[in-house]
Amino acid sequence: MGLTLTEKILKAHVVDGEFVKGSEIGIRIDQTLTQDATGTMAYLEFEAMGVPRVKTERSVAYIDHNTLQSGFENADDHRFIGSVAKKHGIYFSRPGNGICHQVHLERFGAPGKTLIGSDSHTPTGGGIGMIAIGAGGLDVAVAMGGGAYYITYPKIVKVELTGKLSPWVSAKDVILEVLRRLSVKGGVGKVIEYCGEGVKTLSVPERATITNMGAELGATTSIFPSDETTREFLKAQKREDVYVPLSADPDAVYDEVVEINLSELVPLAACPHSPDNVKTVEEIGELKIDQVCIGSCTNSSLMDMMKVAHILKGKTVHPDVSLSIAPGSKQVLNMLAQNGALAVMIDAGARILESACGPCIGMGQSPNSKGVSLRTFNRNFEGRSGTKDGQIYLVSPEMAAASALTGYLTDPRTLEGTFEFTMPKEFVINDNMVVPPATEAEMDSVQILRGPNIKPFPETAPLSETIECGCSLKVGDNITTDHIMPAGAKILPLRSNIPAISNYCFTVCDEAFPERAKSMGKSIIVGGSNYGQGSSREHAALAPLYLGVKAVLVKSFARIHRANLINAGILPLTFVNEADYENIAQGDELVIADVRKAVTEGRTELTVVNKTNGREIPVLCELTGRTKDIVLAGGLLDYTRESLK
Repeated sequence: MGLTLTEKILKAHVVDGEFVKGSEIGIRIDQTLTQDATGTMAYLEFEAMGVPRVKTERSVAYIDHNTLQSGFENADDHRFIGSVAKKHGIYFSRPGNGICHQVHLERFGAPGKTLIGSDSHTPTGGGIGMIAIGAGGLDVAVAMGGGAYYITYPKIVKVELTGKLSPWVSAKDVILEVLRRLSVKGGVGKVIEYCGEGVKTLSVPERATITNMGAELGATTSIFPSDETTREFLKAQKREDVYVPLSADPDAVYDEVVEINLSELVPLAACPHSPDNVKTVEEIGELKIDQVCIGSCTNSSLMDMMKVAHILKGKTVHPDVSLSIAPGSKQVLNMLAQNGALAVMIDAGARILESACGPCIGMGQSPNSKGVSLRTFNRNFEGRSGTKDGQIYLVSPEMAAASALTGYLTDPRTLEGTFEFTMPKEFVINDNMVVPPATEAEMDSVQILRGPNIKPFPETAPLSETIECGCSLKVGDNITTDHIMPAGAKILPLRSNIPAISNYCFTVCDEAFPERAKSMGKSIIVGGSNYGQGSSREHAALAPLYLGVKAVLVKSFARIHRANLINAGILPLTFVNEADYENIAQGDELVIADVRKAVTEGRTELTVVNKTNGREIPVLCELTGRTKDIVLAGGLLDYTRESLK
């Protein structure tokens, strides 16, 4: 029996565990990336481990999230990350060099390599045949120190692509179609592997758009084969030396198969407030718009920008619409400036933003109240834009540009003519905004620069014998990490200050939660299904840790957030019977007796006693040998320190 592409790469990197579906495996990590919203904490954690220099083939620290410097905090964080990177062997991508995933695809990613990043859209690297996985910052810190990264050996879904995209139908429509079929929970515990003749019709930037938004499926990662198209892309980036051909064996066996005929796809949009709320333009109907934002790590490549420039050329943005455009990297922005496309965008009335995440994470360009905003981004969770009642639609660059001109949601197929973008034979290469680290001989002389906003990792403690405390919060299904730990220009600067940022924890759901949790001292949170979907931000675990949360009991978890809770030493529990969700109310007093003994013995079924109403609720505590030890130790940092002794 042949192997899938996913199995080939994983098998070549397994260093711990059995290669059996559903079991935990530890894989060797070749590359890591961080961004500044999560990077400060990741590097504080790396320092705490006491490893002098990273042990990966390549680690890169990017500045792309907190680039709005309205106070000293972000600038201090950037300075700290730059100094840590120089001292410990990490390449530093300076502010303005671009969005981590776009730059990494262009300049560092390599087929067949493993990459983890402290950002949930790290699977963008799957567009060139990497196993690229989003993870919490502490997992990335451990990988930089030479430790393995642990995942559950995934199920592998084959997406068989046939045909070819019609004019004005794009890669964004491919992934929106996958989301429409599978939902935001459909990829949990799975890798999405794209195969078939249709793959050959897609460029690397198009493939990267698809793997990028695979994160919205809840998938571990997504991957395309490395083929002649990959080689040509790497050659144009003057990196052909890293190319290796990679594909699944013809007789590979998959757990599921999804078939998509590219020729049959039509332009799609994800409607508020979920990436899987996907409809056609006809289904949505006439929709007046207020804003269009083009960019993000999903759709900011040179290819996307050139399509937008073609649509805007010689025209003017509708007077009722604000159009902003953020090229994904300095390379893209530079090439747009050189070929005249940037002038076309400016002439049309576009507002050109720096090469950074910007509006995608609520860092500027928030829409007007109840404003309808079309965005080429990957998430449209409620309030993520910075406007609580903003109506955010996720669309392709083609639909975004066409709609910016008409003032209404517009099917790009109504545009005159067609436009075929030809990938350049050579990209403009200038890595002067990437600072290499000090040599091993120089590293001891590098001083770490810390600002007053940078606070230590929260205090942790081993798992207690019994957990007895109140339910501080009860929430529903599909709670995102944006609900738990909001982003935006006001909050993101506090990412390296857990005591300060914890004051915003869950305020989207309940403004009184932080103070209530503090007053309770310790507590349990109860939630619904797919709890913690969305961003990889470990602050959604660290802030509850600081506020005294000892356990989270839900119907089901999103993968990365569950791992982050374990890394923080917070006990992740699920209901045996989902109906028992109704048997706990906020404020109820709960007891999990002899929990440390139960976890130590490896028991998976525990009992939560609701002292308020007398109910006994069976719950699952599914921890493997390693994750069990992490929770017992009080978190991954404590566990790693002990194992390094």
